[in-house]
Amino acid sequence: MERLKRIIKRLIDLISREEMRILPGHIAFFLVLSLVPIITLVGYIASFFHVSLTEFVSAMTNTLPQQVSEILLPFISGKGMDSNVFIFMIIGFVLASNGCHAIITATDTIYKIEHQDYVSTRIKAVFLTILLVGLFLFTLVILAFGNHILHIIQNLGVLGEFGDTIYQIFILCKWPVAFILVYLIIKLIYTLAPDKNIKSRYMTRGAVFTALGWILVTAIYSYYVSHFSNYDLFYGSLSNLIVMMIWIYILAYTFVVGIAINVETYERVVKITNYKTEIEGHSK
Repeated sequence: MERLKRIIKRLIDLISREEMRILPGHIAFFLVLSLVPIITLVGYIASFFHVSLTEFVSAMTNTLPQQVSEILLPFISGKGMDSNVFIFMIIGFVLASNGCHAIITATDTIYKIEHQDYVSTRIKAVFLTILLVGLFLFTLVILAFGNHILHIIQNLGVLGEFGDTIYQIFILCKWPVAFILVYLIIKLIYTLAPDKNIKSRYMTRGAVFTALGWILVTAIYSYYVSHFSNYDLFYGSLSNLIVMMIWIYILAYTFVVGIAINVETYERVVKITNYKTEIEGHSK
């Protein structure tokens, strides 16, 4: 019991640090910001291959809160890529990588690691942004809105007579597969973030906590989207946008708590290792 109290106290101390209090909002903001260049890229790729975006636009309109759809839909209605759009995408993605740059900086500070040069950190931040944004889009599209989107596809008759079977398989496999995928990607991000080679086994507890947290929070949000959201009334749509932003913030906060758990695990193991080494040195 005393050991558990010390661990909890250590976690609270880590989470209470200034950089840890700022980091969740920072990550949440840049996750939302990263959606714009990605949606733009989707629109360009679809137009390049002459793919109709009608169904995609319909799915976004029927699943996302009205304010979110109105913001994102203009970015997929363009006719092609020009220099302005390309520059916009590059700038948007570089700005979005500030979230992962903050993760690297905060992680180095907590682990007491000397920062690498700016260019190396920026390159790593871009790579981590790709991983984190891809994971966020998977969580958004498959976990949060997957049931709703699949219903829309069924209504379009695309799945034919196999629609019900595919839907049941999706329901059964969605959460177990999602947990494994979220866990692996989160653990990879946790391992790559510090500017020091810290073994991935120290990231297991934080990754498990974050993956479980993301699955639980997203399941609650998905249930809200399916049963309580209202996209017709103004105030209902506004409340949906607020709930969506709260969901994103909780995901970011859970991610940060996972970092704190990893730091506590690593420092405890290092302390025990150093203590054993010291005892062995005295015994010789």
